[in-house]
Amino acid sequence: MALVTPMEEARIKRLRWRTRRGTRELDRLFGGWLDERYADADEAKRTAFDELLDVQDPDLWDWVMGHATAPRDDWQAIIDEIRARHQL
Repeated sequence: MALVTPMEEARIKRLRWRTRRGTRELDRLFGGWLDERYADADEAKRTAFDELLDVQDPDLWDWVMGHATAPRDDWQAIIDEIRARHQL
């Protein structure tokens, strides 16, 4: 298990707070990605996840449910991982 620096620990705590969305479903979907994928993600994907959390909940929901596609490929890759994990 890799050692986590204090700066990285603070970043994860901030992201954990930001994954708390307006619905339990989004909380679990994005919190689950943070728990399961973040540690193995490269810095570009980590940054994309952070930026993805700036998006409004209705857009996130549409993307996760497959009603629309995210405007950025890196965001869509994360959405696709979430969809695959939960068989959506």
